[in-house]
Amino acid sequence: MDAVEPVSGELVAPGEVVVRRALLTVSDKRGLVEFARGLAELGVEIVSTGGTARELADAGVETRSIEDYTGFPEILDGRVKTLNPRIYAGLLAVRSSAEHAEALSELEIEPIDLVCVNLYPFERTASMRGVSDAEVIENIDIGGPALIRAAAKNHDFSAVVVKPESYDAVLEELRTTGGRLSVPTREALAMESFSYTARYDTAIARWFAERGDEFPPLYVGAYEKAMDLAYGENPHQRGAYYVQAGARTDLLSMVSKLHGKELSFNNLLDLDSGRRLVGEYEVPAAAILKHNNPCGCAVAPTIEEAYERALATDPMSAFGGVVCLNRRVDRPLAERINDLFVELVFAPGYDDDACDVLRRKESLRILDDRERRRTPVSEHDMRRVRGGLLVQDRDQDIESRDEMQVVTERKPSEAEWGELLFAWKTCKHVRSNGIVLAKELATIGIGAGQMSRVDSVRLAIEKARAPLDGAAMASDAFFPFADGAQLAIDAGVRSIIQPGGSRRDPEVVEACDAAGVAMVFTSRRHFRH
Repeated sequence: MDAVEPVSGELVAPGEVVVRRALLTVSDKRGLVEFARGLAELGVEIVSTGGTARELADAGVETRSIEDYTGFPEILDGRVKTLNPRIYAGLLAVRSSAEHAEALSELEIEPIDLVCVNLYPFERTASMRGVSDAEVIENIDIGGPALIRAAAKNHDFSAVVVKPESYDAVLEELRTTGGRLSVPTREALAMESFSYTARYDTAIARWFAERGDEFPPLYVGAYEKAMDLAYGENPHQRGAYYVQAGARTDLLSMVSKLHGKELSFNNLLDLDSGRRLVGEYEVPAAAILKHNNPCGCAVAPTIEEAYERALATDPMSAFGGVVCLNRRVDRPLAERINDLFVELVFAPGYDDDACDVLRRKESLRILDDRERRRTPVSEHDMRRVRGGLLVQDRDQDIESRDEMQVVTERKPSEAEWGELLFAWKTCKHVRSNGIVLAKELATIGIGAGQMSRVDSVRLAIEKARAPLDGAAMASDAFFPFADGAQLAIDAGVRSIIQPGGSRRDPEVVEACDAAGVAMVFTSRRHFRH
């Protein structure tokens, strides 16, 4: 390769620039030394800053200081080191323009052919416990994004590399092409770079937004593709799973797939609902999900008993469902699960022999959950609509017994209170209009997604596979008429929990009083559309 030219007045077509000078300034130093050494072996002059220069010097890689290049020192504790017009002229000059070439020559500005930059670790710093605002703000990079954007904008003439994972491919192309990077490579690197800075700016904007209670005027978010899915909800739809950049947890964080087919779009929807449902309970809990609705849920002294009772709710609907558990799976439970065709099992651990049993089914997806962090309270729920987003607070909390009001003459017994609270927690995870019938801390009938609340009651009763005498019922919203409550009472329900708030509440309460049924108002509904 030719020696480095201090000043360039030659005109060069896009993609024909030979990389002779590179500016390296990185926070993530993975692979840095090897990349710099590879560039040096190609005859590339390396200009570097602060900690990057020290890292390379310690490894025996010769560099030129940024002060020598700009003629201006790093100042303000390193806050200003690359913010210099000589650097940006060297990056932004259109090498095919005679006017730009003349300007570089007159000002004796040396062109920069490649920039390797990654940014201060803002996301990592902001997510640390106990970190001060000042420390977070100090990790807002200024010069780095400016360098990246300048080189990416002028990618026909100045290449930009932002990820250590790209180093080997860039070096290989430089070696095989006499120091040139093709236009397609430059465009791909530029696209990666703009995505990188967009994510960075989004994380900063989100950090500031989350410091207040209001919804921000501009709702920003960046999402990284975690995996391609075989298809979407239907085979003719494409699908992929994206994770919000910088999120502390996500649906599959700290989750390992131990066995089975690829995860599907519908698997992930059901898994999200199932995780939320069993996460409501500290005691052993099991839920079986189908079409994003629980077809059975139970709590019990053991996880085996919880599973059995969840399955008993509706074993026909459980066929092909998703099983979510909040306790470890042993061999006997694995054998029982294997008696049924299920798509996926999700649990916080498996005994070795339990895994051996479950692996007998080639397609069964086995997910091992090691995530112990809770979803941040500030995280929003979002629904995509045509041309926009609906954003809301997560329906995270559940009302305590102290916040509820007994509105009937008969008060629930302690046992009935337990049934009501279980049914109420479970009902929050049923598609509206949602009705849950419960007995002995297990669902015995679920009515979901009906346009009429009385039809949801009727469906829950029809699906019940156990006697309803003494059962509890939860409704995710108020009864607009007394007919829904009366239908349940006639079937044997003896206690009911619902938000209240209907103009006809007195009629509903009167029907309960006439039958000696206890009713509790929560004063808060839990629609799940």
